[in-house]
Amino acid sequence: MHRFFLICVAILFATSAGAQDRPDMEDLFRRLADPDGEGWRIAESDILREWSKSGSAAMDLLLQRGEEALDQGDAPAAIGHLTALTDHALDFAAGFQARAAAYASVGQFGPALRDLARALQLEPRYFPALTQLAVMLEETGDTERALAAYRQSLEIHPNQQEAIDGVARLERQLDGTDI
Repeated sequence: MHRFFLICVAILFATSAGAQDRPDMEDLFRRLADPDGEGWRIAESDILREWSKSGSAAMDLLLQRGEEALDQGDAPAAIGHLTALTDHALDFAAGFQARAAAYASVGQFGPALRDLARALQLEPRYFPALTQLAVMLEETGDTERALAAYRQSLEIHPNQQEAIDGVARLERQLDGTDI
């Protein structure tokens, strides 16, 4: 009985210590959403860093390898690494968003849209996925839905330059003032 108690205390301590190491995501999103606040850049970095952690070193390595392959222009390798990741980490939004980027880079918008939908299902505030969705919708000529996706992303993170530029560009296009 004494050993069981010690194990339970150890588990409780480890769980609470891990929870203390994790940032307060709600506070980070509040700071991120303040367009005039000074802490939005740090909040953005902290959120992205937290989202990049799958909880498994092996899965994190697959994400890293997939992103590196994509950065080097090797979309097939990126898709391979990221498919291995998403096959084993079904609840890891960053994996689905990264694979969507890889699919989109080779014009495979169907699989990319499925992956973005999964990422947003897992984390509705995943602003990189919303902005990526907007870009893809814009590229396919779905201007109104692209504008809606950019705006939704900006509600979460109002300082995203790509989304700010996208809204301005599409509003000019819809108003007929785009030259």
